[in-house]
Amino acid sequence: MVRPVSIINIETVVHMPILEFKNVSKIYDNTTKALTDVSFSVDEGEFVSIIGPSGSGKSTILRCINRLVDVTQGSIMFDGHDINRADKKEIRQVRKKIGMIFQHYNLVERLSVIENVLHGRLGYKSAISGIVSGYTEEEKEKAFQILAMLGLTEQAYKRCDELSGGQKQRVGIARSLMQEPRLLLCDEPIASLDPGSSKVIMDHLRVINETMKITCIANLHQVSVAMRYAKRIIGITSGQIMYDGSPDELTKSKIYEIYQSDEGELITDVR
Repeated sequence: MVRPVSIINIETVVHMPILEFKNVSKIYDNTTKALTDVSFSVDEGEFVSIIGPSGSGKSTILRCINRLVDVTQGSIMFDGHDINRADKKEIRQVRKKIGMIFQHYNLVERLSVIENVLHGRLGYKSAISGIVSGYTEEEKEKAFQILAMLGLTEQAYKRCDELSGGQKQRVGIARSLMQEPRLLLCDEPIASLDPGSSKVIMDHLRVINETMKITCIANLHQVSVAMRYAKRIIGITSGQIMYDGSPDELTKSKIYEIYQSDEGELITDVR
């Protein structure tokens, strides 16, 4: 007897977002509205740029993600964790997977490049092992591999206060990569750099995103840089999202709506 062949439904694989904001608002000191009802999600592997004028809420979004500040209302989910409800132990686990790159580098200037890079492993250490610099040979080897990738091998034993701004920012990227992050948050990573150094940094971030499949969210003031490097742009004004879409669809009128300024004044090319 021939049995009937059962029909198997092959469902389309649904990519769950690695990050999700749901109706997030943030008010400072009960008076200043930094974010108002912000909702968006980011899929794993995306390169998203957040643009907007100074004071629009860009940095607050990043600080809410790793809970440097608490939201006033709404929820943020990262990699299955409810950020707002996470206790100290869970937040510590979350922050291991979120690398942060700062405008002003946040390096320990008196320490060497390699020491700063190895600090990216501190989240994985006990307090005592971190104090006594208890890094494994495997961690040290990985640190040198990352420095080589970023063109910093010759600077490994230099103090960070001897480096140029672009070199310091690459050290900051290397430190973040030592965390083995799933998400990189870049808060105005090129604002303090000249155009040549800016291009080097943005090229590295693009390679990291494309080859290491690390999700990147970068706050950028330069509209043209965002349009060149990001696969998706979120425009924010006065704490509210005014645009969320591809760079190709970001029109001059929408740029004006975001900045209340002519787009020609905002485009600083990186060549």
